[in-house]
Parts: sequence; structure tokens; C-alpha cells
Amino acid sequence: MMFPLPTAFAIRNVVVQPPLVLAPMAGVTDSAFRGLIKRLGGVGLIVTEFISVEGLTRGNLKTHKMMKFTADERPISIQFFGVDPRRMADAAEVAQEAGADLVDVNCGCPAKKVVGRGAGSSLLRDLPHLAVILREMRRRITIPLTIKIRTGWDDNSIVAVEVARLAEDCGVEAIAIHGRTRMQGYSGQANWDIIAQVKRAVSIPVIGCGDVRQPADAIRRFRETGVDGVMIGRGAMANPWIFRQTAEVLRGETPYRPTLYDKRDVLLEYFDLMLGECPTETAAMGKVKQLCAQFTKGLPGGAVFRTQVFHAQTRAELTDHIQAYFTRMGAREAAGEQLPEPEEIPEETLCDGAPDTACQTAVVV
Repeated sequence: MMFPLPTAFAIRNVVVQPPLVLAPMAGVTDSAFRGLIKRLGGVGLIVTEFISVEGLTRGNLKTHKMMKFTADERPISIQFFGVDPRRMADAAEVAQEAGADLVDVNCGCPAKKVVGRGAGSSLLRDLPHLAVILREMRRRITIPLTIKIRTGWDDNSIVAVEVARLAEDCGVEAIAIHGRTRMQGYSGQANWDIIAQVKRAVSIPVIGCGDVRQPADAIRRFRETGVDGVMIGRGAMANPWIFRQTAEVLRGETPYRPTLYDKRDVLLEYFDLMLGECPTETAAMGKVKQLCAQFTKGLPGGAVFRTQVFHAQTRAELTDHIQAYFTRMGAREAAGEQLPEPEEIPEETLCDGAPDTACQTAVVV
């Protein structure tokens, strides 16, 4: 059966149009990156990088900063991770008071430092406790509550359908599911058959996630599974125009193809945004270096460029490298030379959530 392509879906009174969602990613989906994606167009809902309820409810200023968002980012969902029902509910109340449109519970992060605390994917192994958390959060807030999960802990404990039904019973109003188990990490292929099973099992909106690297991937998943929305993470780092392109395909239009000049301008804009977001110039440079790697892996001269970028010590030096490389490659592209599309950075370099830092300086090369 082939399902019709959706144009929008609603989580109670929150309309997600187009039905495309920016996934939470560690050290990536801060306010600056989210705002950039929103400006480029096509994203219907944005989710923050996940926030520790322990840090938030204990007054950690860096954690509070992670909740910052602008009106341009709406509708926005603030995602939390934790294991204590009272603190999870306290954090949800803080998010509601801050003006969030939605509150999301992370039940999917596979990172050892998260599951070791009993949070993230560990909650998929203790459904009675998960139910306590969800019911307490639902009791304490009036805005929609959603969750993000994986298919299960491992191949012998696929619990996605059971968790979805439990969540709906607890008052959760939408569920996002990454089609891998915790033990898979980011290896292998996302299992969209299980995502389709979840969609058939519940009446709340279901958002599918995993291996959506280009607009055709999203279109295929909509048609094959009938999901209400598609969530995109890593694909948005390699190509921040993917939401606009997918939305255009959903409308039957020819998708926009960014030039290398466009990529140069976006990197420089992002650099300016990060300088205003991060506490130090070094931290901002780390974020930009990460995006440079995503934009250029597989392109001619990309390895040399990434080495130059990695060793850049000042804002001026990094800006000069970006200007020189993308202007030179853009001229080759404008002259009609066929350049390969950049490859993607392996997904294991990213996590569904984020540690308690205001900015990270990790460089993916």
C-alpha cells in the first residue's frame, strides 16, 4: 500500500507544517543552528538538543542557557533526559513557563553516560518506571507532551509498539521513533517496518527517523509507512537545505539546489551566529569546523581544506580558509565542472542528546 503524501499534521493545537522535524543532536542543535535551519525554510518543528533535568532543576546556568530559543524558532519542542519523575516534571514545568510549545522526553539516547544513569534508552527496559515519569509530567503541564524512542534495547527486546501504546495511555500526544535499537548505536540500517507497525498501533501522530539523507528518502518513507512526520538529523548537517528541498518535493516542485557559494555564505553566517552564542571565540570556531567537515567530505581538495580548518587558530584565519576554498570551488562549479556531492560524516559521531555544556568544541573530520 502506498500512502498519500501529507502536507501537515497537528500535535493537539501545534500545527507542524511542513511535516518535517529537525532532530535533536548533541552539540549541534543549539539556538544558532536551529535558527539557521529555520531561515533556510521547510522545517515544521524544531527540537532542542536534550537537556539534563538534574542540571536544570539544580540551577546549573549552562543548562538553563540550553533552553534559550527565539520566537523565529517556533514551534519548538524542548527535550529532556532524566530518570527521576519529580525532577522530570519540574523541568517540564520550567519549559512550559519559558514558553515552549511542546515538551519531549528522550527515551532513545544510546550513549553510555546517559544509559548508565538509567535515562535515555534505558527507560525502554523499565516500562513501569517510564509510565510513572510520563504520568507525572502529564499531570504537571498543560502543553503537549511527546517522546522520542528507539525500537528497543536490542534485537531480542523490540518494544516500540508496546512503548507507543503505553505512552498514548499516559497522555503522550506524539511519538518520534528512530528505527534502530540501543545496541545498534548508529550501525546498520534503520528499520522502518517497525516504525510502520507503531504507526498502525496508535492514534497519536508518529514521526519516523533514521537514514533520511536526501528528499527522496523522506518521500519514500511517507509513502511506504504512512507516518505523520519525518525527522531529519545528520542529513541536515550535511545539507541544511534538505527541509526546503523535501517540502518542495511534497508540493510537486523542483527542489532547490544550493551552490558552493551558498554553502560558503551559510558557513560564514553560522560563524557570526556562533560568535554571539558561544562563550568564547574558540568554542564558536569548534562548531564551525564541525560544519565545514560535513560540507566538504568527498569534495575535491576537501581533505586539505579540513586540515587547514582544523589547525586554524583565529577567527580571521578560519574565515579566510572558508572564503578561499568555497570561492575557488564555486567558480569551478559555475564554470560547469561536475563536482561530486559531499559524503556524510559517520552517524556514530553524533548522539541523540547532549551533555551539560553551553557549547562544545568537538571537530568532526
